[in-house]
Amino acid sequence: MFARIQSDIQCILDRDPAARSRWEVLTCYPGLHALILHRFAHACWGLGLRWLGRFVSHLSRWFTGIEIHPAARIGERVFFDHAMGVVVGETASIGDGCTIYQGVTLGGTSLYKGTKRHPTLGVDVVVGAGAKVLGGFTVGDGARIGSNAVVTKPVPAGATAVGNPARIILADAQADNLREAAAQRMGFSAYGVTASDDPISMALRGLIDTCARQEQQIAQLSLAIEQLSSGQKPDTRSLGLSPSTSETEKLNRLIE
Repeated sequence: MFARIQSDIQCILDRDPAARSRWEVLTCYPGLHALILHRFAHACWGLGLRWLGRFVSHLSRWFTGIEIHPAARIGERVFFDHAMGVVVGETASIGDGCTIYQGVTLGGTSLYKGTKRHPTLGVDVVVGAGAKVLGGFTVGDGARIGSNAVVTKPVPAGATAVGNPARIILADAQADNLREAAAQRMGFSAYGVTASDDPISMALRGLIDTCARQEQQIAQLSLAIEQLSSGQKPDTRSLGLSPSTSETEKLNRLIE
C-alpha cells in the first residue's frame, strides 16, 4: 500500500510543475486523498460491504470534491489534477498513467443495471477540464480528450477528441513530434490540443483559401476579356497577377 502511495506521489511530482515536495503533495493534493479513500472504499465494495463502501466514497466527496463510485476501477499512477467536480461512475475503468482535470464526468447514457454503462480509459489518457465522456465504450491508449468536449463514441488510440459533439482527430507525425517536444519540457503532455487540431477551423481556412483562388481566377479572366474587347492581345504576364490578400488575412484573423 505504501509503495503505491509513493508511486502516486511521484507521478504528481513528475506531472505538476507546481508540486514542490512530497510532503506538500501528501498533505495538500485532494486528488491523492481521493485515490487513497477510493482504494479503501473499493476494498469494502469487493468484500460485500456495499453500504460502508458508499459511505466512505461519500466522505471522500465531502472532503475532496471528487465523486468516485466505490465499484469503479482505477489503475496506478493516475493523477486527478485540481479535480474539483470530477465524477466517476460505477462501471468506469481508468487505466494506468491517466491524467484527469477538474470538472470531468465519466458517466453513462443508459439506466440498465448490470450493464457496462460508463467508459473505459486506456493507458496514459489525458482528459481535459470540463470534458464529458458518456457511455460504455473505450478510449484508446494515449488518447486525449479536449477541454469541454462531449464524447459519446469510442476514441482510437493516440487520437484527440474535441468539440460538442466530439470530433475525432487522428494523430499525425508532425503533431506527435510537437507533443513529444512539449512532453520533454514539461515531463508529460497536458491537454494535448492545439489550434491546428480543430477541424472546424481547418475547414474554414480551406474555404477561405478556395475563395481567394477563385477571386484570383476571376480577376485574371476579367482582365483578359477587357484586353480582347479593346482589340489588344492579352498580356500573359498580367494573367499571373497575385490576388489581394487583405480580405483573406482579415477572415483568418476572425476565425482565430
